[in-house]
Amino acid sequence: MSNMQLDLDAIEALNRRLIRAMDYEKGRGGPPDGFPALPEIPGGRYTDPAFLEAEWQALWKRSWLYACHADELANPGDYMLWKNTGSPILIVRGEDGVIRAFYNTCRHRGAPVVMDDAGNARGLVCSYHGWTYNLQGELLNLRDRRDFVDLDMSCRSLIPVRCEQLGKWVFVSEDPEIEPLLDYLGPLVPQLMQFQPDRMRFVEKHGFDIACNVKVMMDAFLETYHVKSIHQHTVDRFIDSRGTAIMLWDNGHSLMCTPNRREGWRDPGTVGLKHMDTVTDVPRIHNLSFNVYPNLISPPHASGVPILTFWPTGPNTMRVECHWFSPDWGDGPIPEVWHTRIANFDRILFEDTQFAPFIQQSTESPGFEGVLLSYQERRIYHWHEELDRRIRAAGVAVPEELMIEPMMGPWRDGAKQPAE
Repeated sequence: MSNMQLDLDAIEALNRRLIRAMDYEKGRGGPPDGFPALPEIPGGRYTDPAFLEAEWQALWKRSWLYACHADELANPGDYMLWKNTGSPILIVRGEDGVIRAFYNTCRHRGAPVVMDDAGNARGLVCSYHGWTYNLQGELLNLRDRRDFVDLDMSCRSLIPVRCEQLGKWVFVSEDPEIEPLLDYLGPLVPQLMQFQPDRMRFVEKHGFDIACNVKVMMDAFLETYHVKSIHQHTVDRFIDSRGTAIMLWDNGHSLMCTPNRREGWRDPGTVGLKHMDTVTDVPRIHNLSFNVYPNLISPPHASGVPILTFWPTGPNTMRVECHWFSPDWGDGPIPEVWHTRIANFDRILFEDTQFAPFIQQSTESPGFEGVLLSYQERRIYHWHEELDRRIRAAGVAVPEELMIEPMMGPWRDGAKQPAE
């Protein structure tokens, strides 16, 4: 990995801040001076149809969203259908090796150009009337062309969807005007690059459907306040949740770093796995968790990286997808220890998800008026602030009483931080 790809100065600067912040968090007696009492987040943000529609249009249709790993489209012509924002999006590797995305919509009468969820094709052919496109989305041929008056085939290519990569991680966005992916990720880029996203190999992915609004689960993964209750026999045995350091960034991104209870403790589940030598000491020794806004959570490790993505499937239903990536293990099948590691992770994930349907039932009752957050839950408030910023930027109508007051500006990166 070249020096241009790995910005050690930026990585180590953040590491130093995280170490100071973890020391501060473990020793503090209350919130830092000047931290405000956070206004309650209105409960209707989880249930109100008008708000949920505004969220759909301003957030899910206008964000960079993780779609797949380049290994899943290893060969020219490999494709997959991606439907997590409700639109049928075709992601395909071209003959030139470039991964592109298009709406799976023929420019004739809207029929799909591929029918299977995944496959390999030399070209893209609409099965309804036979219009044919190349892997770059260009219209090549059509039946009875003589009957179309003044048809300019160059104007009938498949409609593209923005598609860019960080290493082998492929992101898409339905907003054609969205800023480039690397600009959107901002300070996350150097931190993620130490985990070698350009070299990571795809291991597997799977998912779970959960009967709750997507924000119920997102909120849970933005704090460690729940650890002592939910993870008594797992995570709480080795992490010190009271020492969790938090960084808040523009575009809604954020980071948690939680120290271990015992100095020198190492996760036994990573024994026998190859470790990346580019991962620095803080993420190697402690426990990071990134939120790539809006819905990607990753607790990376030098031995491999899981990515969790959270998708709304309805006003009170959602799906979480688990994607796993490993340093190159060489020839042959994935090492057997990986199966044990993933199974252990899924058990912890079940602890996080088991109460979600019951929480959802409560959010729909008169007893749920809103969400009261503490200092250590401020990542949740930061997440909701960014949602409101995007709703206003999109000009989408929403009941004003469901919006929240911006409070986190002074506590973002580059501004006021604890212990600095």
